[in-house]
Amino acid sequence: MKNIFAVCDLEVDYALNFMDYLNQKKNIPFEIQAFTNVESLIAYGKVNRIELLLISQKAMCRQVQELKIGKIVILSEGVHPPELDRYPSVYKYQASSDVVREVMACYGAEKAVAPVVFPVLKKTTEIYAVYSPLGRCLKTSFALTLGQILARGRAVLYLNLEEYSGFEEMMGKGFAQNLSDLLYFVRQENGNLIYKMNSMIQTISNLDYIPPVRTPEDIRGTEWEDWEKLLQEIMLHSNYEVVILDMGGAIDGTFQMLDMCQRIYMPVLSDPVSVSKISQFENLVRIWDYPQILTRTVKVRPPFHGRNTPPENYIEGLLWSELGDYVREILRKEKE
Repeated sequence: MKNIFAVCDLEVDYALNFMDYLNQKKNIPFEIQAFTNVESLIAYGKVNRIELLLISQKAMCRQVQELKIGKIVILSEGVHPPELDRYPSVYKYQASSDVVREVMACYGAEKAVAPVVFPVLKKTTEIYAVYSPLGRCLKTSFALTLGQILARGRAVLYLNLEEYSGFEEMMGKGFAQNLSDLLYFVRQENGNLIYKMNSMIQTISNLDYIPPVRTPEDIRGTEWEDWEKLLQEIMLHSNYEVVILDMGGAIDGTFQMLDMCQRIYMPVLSDPVSVSKISQFENLVRIWDYPQILTRTVKVRPPFHGRNTPPENYIEGLLWSELGDYVREILRKEKE
């Protein structure tokens, strides 16, 4: 049984549009219920436990306060009456994605003491890695293309684990929180990691991602056990069906990380230096006794493209590029 996330707003269009948005977001671990009048919310709340309620200030009243509700967040239009100050509030007229991030942050802050563990209703989470011992082989472009294509039908999370991702520069915007903050919460072990994560999620073409780290030390300084803990939490308590790891070379426990993946896509090049580096990697895998990694590895040769594309349009453009066609063809062959 999923926990109930109820939304109550007297503006019918707002409530229904917001509910549509929530139902598209496959990563939210709640069952969504929308109400456009207070009476139906109260009637529902008397017979069902509401875990999280997002309610507009106009709809808030004493009868709602008397319901047994896990957490109430006010949907505020800017200024709200002082008696509502005891509840956290989020500003109503902003992007739905920002509203959801703020609500999840409010909910997660509360849950630090006693986390609710969801029996997550989904298939198992598959982890795919995109990794290569080579540089300049279109690894990140391949990973972002794969993520966007898979996200058209499934709940997919992309994690960039490189020292230098260039994401803020590519997106032309900064992010309030990123993977460094999430790794900090992993080390805190306070049990509400998925809510913290949901408050950081950004989306591009239906693909969810956590903004990557800003400094290389945050990748180099993270121990394998913390990576493992983060992935276990996502597998156990999130609604993601696929996690794509865009792996750089500075991760502690590269072989262990690859061993957690059902499939590894390895971009390769055919010049003598690249061939030698791949051979060295494969020999090391055998020496360290991880031969199963090689059986799950699919070598790919992504076509070079997009040389003249401005950075801010690059990621969305991947879907319909030559690289997009190449990735779709790989996925089609794997299904056969």
